[in-house]
Amino acid sequence: MNVKLKVLSAGVLFFTGQALMAQKTDTAKVSNIEEVVVVAYGTQKKETLVGSNTQISASQIADRPISNVLQAIDGASPGVKISTSTGQPGSSPSIQIRGIGSYNISTAPLYIVDGVIYTGSLNAINPDDISSMNILKDAASTSLYGSSAANGVVLITTKKGRRNSNTLNFGMSTGYVSRSIPEYDRVNAYQYYPLVWESIRNGRLTTGASTTVAAANAYASANLISDVLKTNVFNVADGVLVTDGVLNPNAALKYTDLDWQKALIKSGFRQNYDLNYSGGSDKTTYYASVGYTKETGYILKSDFERFNAKVAVDSQVKNWLKVGVNLTGTSSNGNNSVDGANNNSSYINPYSWTRTMGPIYSPYAHDPISNATLYDAAGNVIYDAGSNRGVSAAAGRNVIWETLLNRDISKNYYIISRSYAEIKFDKYLTLTTNVGYDIRNNKRNQYTNKLIGDAAPAGAAEISTFTEQTLTWNQLLNYKRSFGSHSFDVLVGHENYKYIYEYMDGYKQGQVADNNYDLTNFVTTTSLTSQTDNYRKEGAFGRFNYDFASKYILSASIRWDGSSRFAPDTRWNSFWSVGAGWRAKGENFLKNVNFVDELKIRGSYGEVGNDIANNYYLYKSNYALGYNNANEAGILFDLLADPLVTWEANRQYDAAIDFGFWNKRITGTAEYYKRNTDGLLFAKPLPVSAGVPGSTILQNLGNMYNQGYEFSLNVDVIRKSNFGWSINGNASTLKNRFTKLPDGQTEIINGTKKIMVDHSIYDYWLRQWYGVDAADGSPLFLVADAYANTTASDIRTVNGTLVTTNYAKAKYDYSGTAIPDLFGSFGTTVRFKNLSFSTMFTYQIGGKTYDSNYASLMSSYTQGGALSTDILNRWTTPGQITDVPALNSSTYTNSDVASTRWLVKSDFISWRQATISYNLNKDYIDQFGFTAFKLFLSGENLWSKTARKGLEPTQSFSGTTTNRYTPARIITIGLNVSF
Repeated sequence: MNVKLKVLSAGVLFFTGQALMAQKTDTAKVSNIEEVVVVAYGTQKKETLVGSNTQISASQIADRPISNVLQAIDGASPGVKISTSTGQPGSSPSIQIRGIGSYNISTAPLYIVDGVIYTGSLNAINPDDISSMNILKDAASTSLYGSSAANGVVLITTKKGRRNSNTLNFGMSTGYVSRSIPEYDRVNAYQYYPLVWESIRNGRLTTGASTTVAAANAYASANLISDVLKTNVFNVADGVLVTDGVLNPNAALKYTDLDWQKALIKSGFRQNYDLNYSGGSDKTTYYASVGYTKETGYILKSDFERFNAKVAVDSQVKNWLKVGVNLTGTSSNGNNSVDGANNNSSYINPYSWTRTMGPIYSPYAHDPISNATLYDAAGNVIYDAGSNRGVSAAAGRNVIWETLLNRDISKNYYIISRSYAEIKFDKYLTLTTNVGYDIRNNKRNQYTNKLIGDAAPAGAAEISTFTEQTLTWNQLLNYKRSFGSHSFDVLVGHENYKYIYEYMDGYKQGQVADNNYDLTNFVTTTSLTSQTDNYRKEGAFGRFNYDFASKYILSASIRWDGSSRFAPDTRWNSFWSVGAGWRAKGENFLKNVNFVDELKIRGSYGEVGNDIANNYYLYKSNYALGYNNANEAGILFDLLADPLVTWEANRQYDAAIDFGFWNKRITGTAEYYKRNTDGLLFAKPLPVSAGVPGSTILQNLGNMYNQGYEFSLNVDVIRKSNFGWSINGNASTLKNRFTKLPDGQTEIINGTKKIMVDHSIYDYWLRQWYGVDAADGSPLFLVADAYANTTASDIRTVNGTLVTTNYAKAKYDYSGTAIPDLFGSFGTTVRFKNLSFSTMFTYQIGGKTYDSNYASLMSSYTQGGALSTDILNRWTTPGQITDVPALNSSTYTNSDVASTRWLVKSDFISWRQATISYNLNKDYIDQFGFTAFKLFLSGENLWSKTARKGLEPTQSFSGTTTNRYTPARIITIGLNVSF
């Protein structure tokens, strides 16, 4: 059979022959195709791979309304866990490959774009320009990237032209953006006042300030508004609004505009346009594209806009010389919504204060007589500054008004460039040199208004800029040769990497003129700072691949890396891997077993490193500048460094079996891995007398491991020319354990977690909530051992268990983990003639979430904050069985504290993505000059089911929640045409 090399639009290389082209029915021999996948510094036949390499093709990304290419990774590979991106347009998800790679430094993978390390934001890359994405998970796949590959590697390959195939493609889509995670259910104004009244009344009785129920009732009625809530939105007098716990039956709302979310949450809009032209001759190929994306978020004043252009040219200048250039330019800008992760309870966090604002406060000012909404002379609504709100309701602030008045705009400019020259000395030996240069300029302009909020009455502006530059130059010498059944591939290379970061920030107060946000329009300089960081790496590496008849496979690689983060004596180290595979299908005893198409056993072992810390000078003690006294310079000892500090080492084991049966109708992989991370960086405590800032020093002191199983399965249920149905799925497990901590430290408590040997990084350490005493509604905790044999009024026995009503005496213990038992995805694709439908679901089983967002709505005594409808199940009557304590203004701190009460199951299933498309008949579109015409409808984040309405269990790997911008649901309709 005459074999030719064919490059498909999906960006995957295939070897295909003439006989294959005629096979269109379900009898097609898929096994005749040899797939070639992207690997470190090159490509390789998939059947000879011994490493773990998952490929995402362009067809899996096409037509999806995503602004950041990393969103396509969610659910695409086993062993890859995603912390979903926020609803901020253009935001990027966080990714962990095969567990948690570190405790104190980065756990993010290394990103390689067209063969070169990439450090910029991935929203700078147009998803339509992506040819393929490869996730490298084990040491055999990642070791050539050495000291930065411990957390896995993501290879992104962009599109290029094809010989003798000129094509013009145009695509467009438009749609709407909405909230995908529903809000927690909360009580309304009619329910709210009696609940707060009840807290006051019960507290009065508990303290003994009122000796009778009648007196306590009267006190609560008299003080509900004047002392606590400050606002009465009903048309009855304050003192008679609630009587004996019942809302006055004559009460009617004076106004109904009490929904703060309504003013901030709207339907957003998305539009996307892509145009590319590709083709070439026998000597030269080219690809050029332009794209435009505009997405407005569902939160007011949040958006993302991107313009991008790309050109790639490859030319066979001589028989022995090939050169190419790949250049991308991107300009993006957007209004930033407040990041809830960094500003969880900030007054300007729109998610916190619209969620937790009591249902009795309007964001708008009203006439005290007519109760009508007030407007200024220009017809603009007047906002309420919040002087009459309880202390839990952001008195004196108005997040809607402040969001409208404030500004936070980011602008980014990128140049991503790649060029190469390839010299063939003969048909076996090739020298390739690659140069990559990237530059990113970012400017962020923030303005805080002078009418209300943190900068009132002066107003303030802050402008920060940074420039990132990376320069990579490598030289690769590759020798490939076959002798009969023996094939081998030898690669040796050298690489230099340079990174420069330049930052400047200025903050000034005292606004002079309106509508001018440059610093020159402000009077007083509060801060002005800048910094420059430099980072260098150099590496020499080699790889040897051998296979005998594609049956017995060996692979070995080594890299010597030096990192400028470490001292010269510890700067250099070697990273290596060995792997082997056995393709049993190649053996005589399986050659004639027709239902077996592929059966390969493979395994690998190797070592990679992690040097991605926040500090570029880990081995140098630092002194901080800027501590000046008027005109006298000041400098302060800031960090004590250990000159022996070095990278964290990651030793990885991997064993797998790949299979394919019945003409590859069934394909899949089962895999086991274990990652041992040695030399974890910990801040070792030092005595205060040492005079060291923070009384710590960073050293390589800890060890931990991750291990798990991964499974993937693809089944072509029906494979006909006019009808096809396939299903796919993957599942993963993960176990994480510390095996060593710094000497003298048996435990490290960090928020809701405690680190100990033989425990996970994400194991909860919390007060042990017992429940509610049915006798009096008191909150109950298990008693700490130190108080078990003591007697006190706050310690009692309930149902034979010793408990306490005092959280200070509660027992702490391990309480489960944020790590799930199983996670993954499943999906299906159905094709009938020209119509196709594909969809994917993601899921998680096991693990727990500490839902602090829900906890904030369950206070036993709120003074203006919102309440969950679950509070309606509170204890009210002796003998009542419930898990919600009595409302009580004097004991509420005992029930509201951090404890296992706020842990909830993290199980979820999410309808992550779906696309339905229709390709018009070729006979019809030929008359208009089209070669392809496709209509499609696509959606992201369509639906999810969780243990509690409002819960978002995928927002962090650690299982904690924040008041963040929850992910957006995006539904678009569009078309793609080709000429």
